[in-house]
Amino acid sequence: MKFKLIFPIIALVIMTANAQDQNLPYYEIPDYPESYNACTVAARMIDGLGFRYYWATEGLTEKDLAYKPSESGRSTDETLDHLYGLSNFIVTTAMKKPVGAREEITMTSAEKRAATLRNFKTAADILRNSTDLSQFKIVISRGENTSEFPFWNNINGPIADAIWHCGQVVVLRRASGNPFNSKVSVFTGTVRN
Repeated sequence: MKFKLIFPIIALVIMTANAQDQNLPYYEIPDYPESYNACTVAARMIDGLGFRYYWATEGLTEKDLAYKPSESGRSTDETLDHLYGLSNFIVTTAMKKPVGAREEITMTSAEKRAATLRNFKTAADILRNSTDLSQFKIVISRGENTSEFPFWNNINGPIADAIWHCGQVVVLRRASGNPFNSKVSVFTGTVRN
């Protein structure tokens, strides 16, 4: 009798977790904009990053998060910390705020994943609704020192770096025995049934 009761409860927990996960941005990539301009292209790059991040991090276990290929390398969880920092940089510059010192990360891996996805979505939405990419300058403020860079540095810096690290997460999870979902199509931005 207990056995018959456990399976429905487990199924409900899994379905609830999946439903919550689908409420996060980038389960699927949003529709593309109707027109091309520098801002919509940059937004689409971040949408592609968000979709890849969503699926690179979906279903990671504690074993996956702790995995590191060598003593000198980052663990998967440490890589996710770095990706969270990159997402903060990207969204901060999209909001036209100066980038300051990095914060210490005290979130759970699930909270960090959700915050990273929301950062990517916020940045992409801001850019998608803009037309002049030159207004999104990068201002880095470290104490009394301030540096300014054009948006170009966001593309070859944090955006490209985050795409790179999403690929690392996919490789790390495969190495720890939990491969990327084969039904995910990064070309179409959808999940095949």
